[in-house]
Amino acid sequence: MAILSSSNRDDDVKNARPSYFNLPPLDVSEAFPQATPASKFPPCASDYFQLDELLTPEEQAVREKYWEKAKFPFHVIPKLGALGVAGGTIKGYGCPGLSITGSAIAIAEIARVDASSSTFVLVHSSLAMLTIALCGSEAQKQKYLPSLAQLQTIACWALTEPEYGSDASALKTTATKVAGGWILEGQKRWIGNSTFADVLVIFARNTTTNQINGYIVKKDTPGLTVTKIENKIGLRIVQNGDIVMRNVFVPDEDRIAGVNSFQDTSKVLAVSRVMVAWQPIGISMGIYDMCHRYLKERKQFGAPLAAFQINQQKLVQMLGNIQGMILVGWRLCKLYESGKMTPGHASLGKSWITLRARETAALGRELLGGNGILADFLVAKAFCDLEPIYTYEGTYDINTLVTGREVTGFASFKPVSGKSRL
Repeated sequence: MAILSSSNRDDDVKNARPSYFNLPPLDVSEAFPQATPASKFPPCASDYFQLDELLTPEEQAVREKYWEKAKFPFHVIPKLGALGVAGGTIKGYGCPGLSITGSAIAIAEIARVDASSSTFVLVHSSLAMLTIALCGSEAQKQKYLPSLAQLQTIACWALTEPEYGSDASALKTTATKVAGGWILEGQKRWIGNSTFADVLVIFARNTTTNQINGYIVKKDTPGLTVTKIENKIGLRIVQNGDIVMRNVFVPDEDRIAGVNSFQDTSKVLAVSRVMVAWQPIGISMGIYDMCHRYLKERKQFGAPLAAFQINQQKLVQMLGNIQGMILVGWRLCKLYESGKMTPGHASLGKSWITLRARETAALGRELLGGNGILADFLVAKAFCDLEPIYTYEGTYDINTLVTGREVTGFASFKPVSGKSRL
């Protein structure tokens, strides 16, 4: 009996396949005509308590603008820049100067359709741009913010490292003072927008003071390399990267003077954590809107799925979650605007909202049955996209500890190591 070579075996297997094996898939509207896929996005049905009335007319106008731009593939970045998305709450320098509520609504409306697109805007605007606006010099604001506000240039924000995620204040990337500037050495990981960013806001430890400082690094600086992190199951459009810096020179003019310790990042993170809390609100609204339409279109046992009691119960549970999430998010914005928001407030809001969003996504997946695992009907994609949001800007557990420290007076982030917490 002849033993076939590997190439012959491959040919035999190929010849044994059906003639239609390599045919392209049916379009989902043809394969499943009973329900409308997410490519035709449903109108908003999730604002059951008419919470839109809590918004000012200016904030409502922001919301309506983003409904008109429901899809956000990267090729529309120039159009998005023309709308004035970037810069959110920053006043001047070509930025829109929105209230934090208006900026949050914009993030939610983008996330309602695509979470990755909202993350792109959030990293660029509420982290990188806001760091320059709050901590940068006037010269840096004039130099960088106008083009960033128009999305003519793109920014990223690099704090997390391979060995330091939740424990970010212990980062070990170094900045050493030399004539005319600084030398950066180290690595960053999970940095959104980093593979194509024109401007990289990098945090490093000053080797003289041992404090965390901020630096603006331009793309293609000698010694800087960025590579894409592959195989993510969530926020797949977001270009998260590994940044490696080897003898990267940053001139003195690009040292962010207002970042002199890790605590100086807190005023940026306070805003971004509110923004992140609104991402799962928008995602959950999109999930509900899709399920609401699907249940009325899809029929089994001679009736729409919406006519069955258990489906109505799940739908109402989702709706209740969303109303509560919106109210918590809105209250966070108002606490921030009044100067009353604490780190514990922001952490509880972000952790609780993402928890409710996870539950909402799970219920939505159940309601769509088999179609609940297809990205064509949004819910499966949103389900995966929620997982990284549950983790970044402080994991659920770390955020609960931030609030726990605030309400008890005891910090419990590190092991006791035999010592009493008292």
